[in-house]
Amino acid sequence: MDTNEGKAAIFDLDGTLLDSMDVWHQVDVDFFASRGLTLTDDYMNAVSAMKPDEVARYTIERYGLDDVPGELSALWDGMVLEAYGSTVEAKPHAVEYLDHLKASGAKLAVATSLSPKVRGVAMRHVGIDGCFDEVVSVEDTQAASKSSPEVYLLAASRLGVRPEDCTVFEDLLTAVRTAKAAGMHVWAMEDSYSAGNRPAIARIADGVIDDFDDAPRTLL
Repeated sequence: MDTNEGKAAIFDLDGTLLDSMDVWHQVDVDFFASRGLTLTDDYMNAVSAMKPDEVARYTIERYGLDDVPGELSALWDGMVLEAYGSTVEAKPHAVEYLDHLKASGAKLAVATSLSPKVRGVAMRHVGIDGCFDEVVSVEDTQAASKSSPEVYLLAASRLGVRPEDCTVFEDLLTAVRTAKAAGMHVWAMEDSYSAGNRPAIARIADGVIDDFDDAPRTLL
């Protein structure tokens, strides 16, 4: 039965479909150590919703580095590619949930800040690369991060589904707030890196889960 016909689900990757936030943290730890810098919580909060080239520019400017943004982004990509292709796994029951939604008639999209190369390796590794009708990135928009709704609206447009018929799955407070402000339904995936924002996330989101087995079977 096509219970979700005419509906769409839009998924973040890092921290939502993928249990991958530790990868970026380890990359940050290793990179900062190599430059003799101290990794701080306020830095992590500042870059959490930025796309890679924005993170590079912000890091270079903040710490007065001599790096070129594109080269720095490429360095980070190289550091994470092996991890995404070998150690990162999907969040519990994520693959089964995607299969259910697809079988129920929903259209599926990814809205991510990951670069095409990294997201491709990750999605292939966990076996979800064939699940989606569309894959979009903040790099496909004029926005600098998910603090703008553009990436979600682009996904909805490409899917041919109205924003009010879309459900977004995200883990970060900024992204949850933005998707909700775009007129979409939002379910939040609990992740250890968002633990400090859980009360605020719970107030904004339509629901909070830590396992896709608890995600809604019928989309709003």
